[in-house]
Amino acid sequence: MSDVVLIYGGNSLQSRLKGIKDYAERYLDERSISYESINVIDLPATDLITANFSSSAIIEANEKVEKANAVIILTPVYKASYTGILKTYLDLLPQKALKGKAVLPLMIGGSFGHLLAIDYALKPVLSSLGATTLLSGAYVIDQHVQRGEGDTFVLDEEAIERVSVNLQTLGEELKK
Repeated sequence: MSDVVLIYGGNSLQSRLKGIKDYAERYLDERSISYESINVIDLPATDLITANFSSSAIIEANEKVEKANAVIILTPVYKASYTGILKTYLDLLPQKALKGKAVLPLMIGGSFGHLLAIDYALKPVLSSLGATTLLSGAYVIDQHVQRGEGDTFVLDEEAIERVSVNLQTLGEELKK
């Protein structure tokens, strides 16, 4: 059992969103908080699109969510909302899969024009999945995450502040 499961709803593991995921994983590692990740893009596309609830990969991913005490949802903003790939997975979670868990949404977008996507697009679906401890979340502008060497990304101070404050709150929820 992990304390936290990260659900990565990006359509690429080469995007700036991966930089936020990497930062969150380092943060959890540094505090000895156990975690597992679900990269939705790695789940079988046919199972996602056809809502194959009996898929072994979907069952395994759902068990990670079930066993975790907290969930971090990561997604870029597309068309003023979260990604379709994330939606296909969220639709396969049991109706109250997030009940009793602290849930932290982390989003990245091109401008502050989509800042409210967390509150008006993502949080309602998370609430419908039973999330009652729904943290405020962090919205990061993509220009605040730069490519580093190799497959690395570097968050600037503003992005680090936004994400760290929320991860700290998540850590406090785990201690309750």
